[in-house]
Amino acid sequence: MTQTFINKPPIIIAHRGASGYRLEHTLASYELAIDLGADYIEPDLVITKDGVLIARHENEISATTDIANHPEFAHLKTTKIIDNEIKTGWFTEDLTIAEIKTLTAKERIPQLRPQNLVYEGIFPIPTFTEIIDLAQHKSQAIGRNIGIYPETKHPSYFQSISLPLEDTLLLSLQTVNLPIFIQSFEVSNLKGLSRKTDLPLVQLINDTGQPYDFMINNNPRNYADLLNQKGLKEIAEYAQAIGVNKNLLIPRDNHGQLLSPTSLIIDAHAANLQVHAWTFRNEDFFLPLDCQGNPEQEYQSFFKLGVDGVFSDYPDKALKVKLYE
Repeated sequence: MTQTFINKPPIIIAHRGASGYRLEHTLASYELAIDLGADYIEPDLVITKDGVLIARHENEISATTDIANHPEFAHLKTTKIIDNEIKTGWFTEDLTIAEIKTLTAKERIPQLRPQNLVYEGIFPIPTFTEIIDLAQHKSQAIGRNIGIYPETKHPSYFQSISLPLEDTLLLSLQTVNLPIFIQSFEVSNLKGLSRKTDLPLVQLINDTGQPYDFMINNNPRNYADLLNQKGLKEIAEYAQAIGVNKNLLIPRDNHGQLLSPTSLIIDAHAANLQVHAWTFRNEDFFLPLDCQGNPEQEYQSFFKLGVDGVFSDYPDKALKVKLYE
């Protein structure tokens, strides 16, 4: 798949919807993101006990739903090891979609986004099918195609409990005529998807650690090893883009100030890979020291570098800067 990177404006990917304004991973959040001008909406996908894909940040849902207030599910609270981390709470794979639909979403970071608390107890947990239906309906209504950018969460774990995400995901997208990217922090499931679909794939890359499938397969390489010339060339054999922690493009010093850019965008483009950076947020807690109080300045720095897309919790802010660049 040949790509061109010259003078192509970056895509605005609404990270979990317009999650700075509405509870993340709700239809209200995705719809607002579309209304604010996002090019893509981005659901993180996990799966229920009966095999239905739903949008949640993690399969442990005590931080993003009101399940703790449902005594009928108290017996399902448990502790599991997910991707080498010990998690205690309630897990989507232990609940049916009918049970999930009795829950409502809550704000995951209330200390930073108290404005979203007013929406707690209102919005149900959406299925991936409902998100697709929303994107298709809105695309027809406004006359522009809204892309869908799903992430497969914990694919090796779900494979290990006989609830694989990939085939259900592809089946859901079979008749969708909208722009699509499929993303994952793991490598093996993207390679598997590349053999089953022509949809563009995105290798997610963090600034620390290693893909979980590398860990369980005793592969010593980490994310940094995927970013050299050899690693990028290997990614390009199965994916069309990399979705990177933005610190890999413009690092920060120990005080949180931006340093000089790396060559990663140039290197990735040379390997025929798009570069999408995450995550852009308005709150000073997340911003580089030299951009606090001025999130536009951070966007400007990355747009000037030639990034092909940005994940944003505030897609209107990203679009505003993009239009004036």
